[in-house]
Amino acid sequence: MTNHPHTLDALAAADAADLEAVLLEVCPSPHWAADVARARPWPDRESLLTANAAAMAGLTVADLHDAMAGHARIGKPKTDDASSQREQAGIQGADRALLDELHEANAAYEAKFGHVFLICATGRTAATMLAALRERHPNDAATEAEIVRGELRKINDIRLNRLLDAS
Repeated sequence: MTNHPHTLDALAAADAADLEAVLLEVCPSPHWAADVARARPWPDRESLLTANAAAMAGLTVADLHDAMAGHARIGKPKTDDASSQREQAGIQGADRALLDELHEANAAYEAKFGHVFLICATGRTAATMLAALRERHPNDAATEAEIVRGELRKINDIRLNRLLDAS
């Protein structure tokens, strides 16, 4: 099912294993995927996005780490992942010095928080992502976890919309 267009009805009617596979491509948190699947059938797109928001709100910190596990480091999109390439298109053309700064700031962030810096990169330039990274670095872990939760929700919304729009 992962290589075929999806309509809302097709997703809602999918067997559990197929739906789980599709949802885990959107967000690699098993808890999130299970919560979104339990919310079906979704009568409309907004219901699916509402299920995403509700599932994100229910994730523990460990679940957030699962959700982040599939995301590339900002400034280093995964070459074999079209979503990663598309979402981080704003780094294309950035100069080497800016990318080096982004790499150093990522390393400091990861050392402090124990996970990649996660931001909804769609539509952002390398410079704006670096500024956001520097702005968020002073946060405490609880504040940062809530920001990450919101960023993941935005990313999931974009990915769910893209999934539905591809049909």
